[in-house]
Amino acid sequence: MPKGLYTRALLIIVTPMVLLQSVLAFVIMEQHYQQVTFRLSQAVVREIAALVYTLENYPQDADYRLIEEMGSRTLDMSVSILPPEPLPPPRPRAFFDLVAENLSREISQRIGKPFWVDTIGRSRFVEIRIQLKDKVLRVVARHSQTYASNSHIFLVWMVGTSLVLISIAMLFLRNQIRPIERLANAAEGFGKGRPVDDFRPSGAREVRRAAQAFIEMRRRIERQIDQRTTMLAGVSHDLRTILTRFRLQLALIPETPETEGLKRDVDEMSNMLEDYLAFTRGDNGEAVETADITLMLEELEEAAEISGASVSSSFTGEPEVEMRRNAVKRSLMNLVMNAARHGSRVDIQGRHMDGWLTVVIDDDGPGIPEEERENVFRPFYRLDEARNQDASGSGLGLAIARDIARSHGGDIQLEESALGGLRARFRIPG
Repeated sequence: MPKGLYTRALLIIVTPMVLLQSVLAFVIMEQHYQQVTFRLSQAVVREIAALVYTLENYPQDADYRLIEEMGSRTLDMSVSILPPEPLPPPRPRAFFDLVAENLSREISQRIGKPFWVDTIGRSRFVEIRIQLKDKVLRVVARHSQTYASNSHIFLVWMVGTSLVLISIAMLFLRNQIRPIERLANAAEGFGKGRPVDDFRPSGAREVRRAAQAFIEMRRRIERQIDQRTTMLAGVSHDLRTILTRFRLQLALIPETPETEGLKRDVDEMSNMLEDYLAFTRGDNGEAVETADITLMLEELEEAAEISGASVSSSFTGEPEVEMRRNAVKRSLMNLVMNAARHGSRVDIQGRHMDGWLTVVIDDDGPGIPEEERENVFRPFYRLDEARNQDASGSGLGLAIARDIARSHGGDIQLEESALGGLRARFRIPG
C-alpha cells in the first residue's frame, strides 16, 4: 500500500469504481454483444434462406436479374448467381469470432446446404456462398448487418464519465487532504523548534478540532517554557547575588590555604549554576537561521586543538543548514570537548545529504561500556570508571547536547569508535 494519505484515499475511491465498472462492462457487454450479434446474424440468414427458397421453387429469368435486384433493393445485400463450381476451402477464423460462429450455426439449421463463410478477407463485408443443385448463391452483406457495431459507445460513455468523476473527486480530495498536510507540517516544524505562527485551522470539522487541539497544546508548552525561564531567571539572579557576596567576603579575608579552597568551591558552584541554568533553559528564544556548518566545524576543531588534542575534520554535502546555530554549536562543542578531554586524537566527520545533517565525532579515549551509554545522558550522572570527569564537571554536558539535538527533531547516539574510543553520532534533519 502507498504511504501517503491522499494516495490511499484516492485508491479507496477509484478501486471500487474500477472493479464495479469492470464487472458491469463484462456482464452487460457479454449479454448485449452476444444477444444482438446472434439476432442480427439470425436475421441475415433468414433473408438468405428466403432467397434460396425463391431460387429453388420459382422460375427465374436467364440472367437472374430479378433476384439480384430484390437482394440489392429490398434486402440491402449484394446477390449474385455463380456457376456450379466447388466451394472454396474454409478459411481460418479469428479467435472469438461470434459472427462466423453464429452465421455457420444458423445456416446449418435453417438452410441445411453446403456453405462457405468469409469474415476475414474483407473487413467491412461478409461473404456467404450457398451450394445449390445447379448453381451457387453468393451473398455479400455489410459487416454491420451481422453484429452489434455500436457497443463501443457504451464503453466510451462509461470510461469518459468515470474519468470526469474521478478528476472531480481528486480535486475535492486534495482540498480535504491539504489541511491535514498543513497540520502535519506544523507539528513537525514545532517539534524541530521552528516557528509556526502562520498555521490556521481549516478543512473538515474533525481536522479543525485536531488543529485547534495542536494550537492549544503548543500554547501550553510555550507558556510552560516561558514560566520556567522566568523562574530560572529569578533563581539565577538570587544565587548569583549570593555568590558575588561570597567572592567579596573572600576577597577581604587574608590569603590562606582555607580561603583558596573556598574560592575554588565558589567557582565550581558558579560553573555548576551556569550549566544547570543552560540545561533547563535549553535553546529557547533563539531563531532558526541558515548557517554554514563547515565554518562551525572549523571553530570546533580550533577549540579542540587549544585543549591539546590532535584534531582532523572533513565535510561532504551542502554546507548551508537551517538550524539554531548557537544551540547546535554548543551541543557539538560539548561532544568535541568531551572527546578532547578523554582522548589525544579526535576525528570530526560531517555529512549533509538526503535531508539529514550528521556529525560523527571519534576519539581514542577509554570509551564507555555499552550498558552505560544511555545512562550518561541522564542529568548529573557521573561515570567514574571508564571516562572520569574533572572536578569542575556537573554531569550535564551530554544531557544538554542531546536535549538540543532532540529539540531539532534529531538525536545523539554513542557507539564504539574505529579509533578505539567512543563515537558520538549527532544527527538532525536539515
